[in-house]
Amino acid sequence: MRKVSTGRFFEDFGIGQHLVHAIPRTLHGGDISAYMALTGARDALSSSTELARSLGFQREVMPDLLVFHIVFGKSVPDISHNATANLGYADVRFLRPVYPGDTLVAESEVIGLREVSSGEAGVVYVRTRGTNQKGQEVLSFVRWVMVPKRDHGAAKGVNSVPQLPAVVTADRLPVPESMNLQRFPDLAWAFGSTARWDDYEAGERLDHPDAMTIEESDHTQATRLYHNTAQVHFDARGMAETKAGKRLVYGGHVISVATALAQNGLNTQLKIAAWNGGAHVAPTFAGDTLRAFTQVIERAEIPTRRDVGALRLRLSAVKNVSYAELAQVPPLLSGTKEPRIVLELDYWALFPRR
Repeated sequence: MRKVSTGRFFEDFGIGQHLVHAIPRTLHGGDISAYMALTGARDALSSSTELARSLGFQREVMPDLLVFHIVFGKSVPDISHNATANLGYADVRFLRPVYPGDTLVAESEVIGLREVSSGEAGVVYVRTRGTNQKGQEVLSFVRWVMVPKRDHGAAKGVNSVPQLPAVVTADRLPVPESMNLQRFPDLAWAFGSTARWDDYEAGERLDHPDAMTIEESDHTQATRLYHNTAQVHFDARGMAETKAGKRLVYGGHVISVATALAQNGLNTQLKIAAWNGGAHVAPTFAGDTLRAFTQVIERAEIPTRRDVGALRLRLSAVKNVSYAELAQVPPLLSGTKEPRIVLELDYWALFPRR
């Protein structure tokens, strides 16, 4: 019987492999407080029980990204404990609200494998699902990670890349059935802005004025909060021997900090509905200062709702620039490089309509 796990290597994965991840996690209000303290998030519906109830929810809701990180973290020991990089995401859908007291479990299926050209590692594609204590699916996403080989001669020539949707179409965007925005006009003050779905235009760019410097203690504590055990975030001695030379900041922490910075300009965002895709295009390290800008890609109506609409947004996180310099940083386009950009996230968010 093997008692100690050192994590999987590329040759340990197979197409169709089903992994049930250990340690169910019951979430509490304290998790919300810790998440806000570590990331700067200040989601209105996660901050106030009464505000959330006034808009149809049972009580305050867990931040969408906290739910993502918890489910993601469950998968790390089985998938990316030894990973050198988390490369991207697709078809991410936030299917149901999660409340304090809910218990989340996670499972994954291997849907693709690709050996890299050096033959020393491979890319593993998985679909991960998170469910609550009622067996209801609350989150589903695809991600792909770079995982080294134990034996460089193993799994030669493997090349099975899954077909993934480029975008989550508007008809697949989940909207909480209980959400009722009838009282929103009287409660808009609580969000800090009167801007609604109707006030944003495709092509508009928002340069968010705030900044946050990533602290070593913050990013490691946040990663531990999610039960994420990937050693690239914790093993300073081991990482000193790599090309990076130091610990990497968990990419999810970068996403959370960037979305928190973007709240100044997207104040009335009710929740994240889906991610179309995302990529960590450059590493972030402790000591880096992040800023963010958002491009409005398109507006979409929700077929079953007239009170809420969806905005497709492209969030870019930029490191080590001033606010004056931020406006000069161009978005990443196909075939271009911009070393100051560390994250590109293409996502759908729900906003109240007039």
